[in-house]
Amino acid sequence: MKENLAVVVRKLISPSMRYEIRNVSSKLRDFLARACFWRWEVARFKLQQESPYEFLYIGRKQQREMAKLLIGGKSQDKLQAQIPVVDRQAKPDAASQVVVISEMPTSGSLNVPHYLSAVVPLGRSLEDITARYDSELRRSIRKNRPLYSMRRTLSDEEIAMADKDLLRPYATARQGIHAAQFPSDEVFRIAKTVGRLDLIMLGDEVVACHLGCEITRGEKRYWSTLRFGYCEAVFSDAKKLREVNSITTFMALEWALENGFDYYDIGLCLARPDDGLLKWKRRRGGDVDSLGNHSYMFVRLPKRGVAKFLWDTPLFAVEGDKLTLHLGLPEGPSDEELASRYHEMVFGGLHKIYLYGAKSSGEAFLENLRGRYASLQSPPAMERILSN
Repeated sequence: MKENLAVVVRKLISPSMRYEIRNVSSKLRDFLARACFWRWEVARFKLQQESPYEFLYIGRKQQREMAKLLIGGKSQDKLQAQIPVVDRQAKPDAASQVVVISEMPTSGSLNVPHYLSAVVPLGRSLEDITARYDSELRRSIRKNRPLYSMRRTLSDEEIAMADKDLLRPYATARQGIHAAQFPSDEVFRIAKTVGRLDLIMLGDEVVACHLGCEITRGEKRYWSTLRFGYCEAVFSDAKKLREVNSITTFMALEWALENGFDYYDIGLCLARPDDGLLKWKRRRGGDVDSLGNHSYMFVRLPKRGVAKFLWDTPLFAVEGDKLTLHLGLPEGPSDEELASRYHEMVFGGLHKIYLYGAKSSGEAFLENLRGRYASLQSPPAMERILSN
């Protein structure tokens, strides 16, 4: 009965309308979950003992780790475990600058998404798309692509194998406690109905898989990667993983292009401008997009030391449905150091870039940044915000 109803709904409601319904539904569920104030806590913590910044977290206890992850990044996980959270009654260090992170908006706060997608615009030749790749990546793809093949599977045995031996182990190995596993029945549903599961073959051996589905947003068709999976022999070997990961992504891109999609969504990653996975996807032509994200933290910047804070912790934020990037230009670093720090933080898909610092700081860097964005079809606006 449930399956029959789903078929009827899919026939009567357009794909783009179904996307909007799912989007609104997800946002509503997130809002209702955040509205459970009895599950909230007020906690203070530092990510580094010597840091002048103290964080005041107001929200659900189980989301505190996400707040730390957004601010400190994945490299902070082990360090955070060694730094105790200060009791809410403790007096804050007078020398600290307080950053407020809340699950509800506060005055002047930035609306920071948990995750972002990296989306490759299609509608052009494969050669045009790969022209943005660096020369080493292009050489690797030319050399290794002929060795691999991809085939769809609908077999229960192969879907179960991919779930058990490829998807789950790789997610755990890569994300650890932050791994978000798909339920097995959801993997089967996607593979057999709303999406597809492709096995990646190296000769006759299955070394990886790709789980994806189609999304229609605003009449544009997206081929969206939901999960990559790799066997342990691949993900335990960094060099082999780089090769297979690049080929798997490239083959999914090829398939999306051949089947007339408008965009290829490489998948979600942590919404940190310096996140390694986001950088990896940017180098493969991915533009940042809020597609697939429904959760946010609200970050109110410190009253003092804003430029230094954003130098250490650059942030994405959302204004309406537009993505913005917030960077710090503190006193001290040279223009060369500024350029080095933000070298890989040039993203397509941005609406505006805010640069915080003194009026005269980073003039040469600002011109360099404008030049790097000038080649984009829709370069972002840039706004300087005077701060200490």
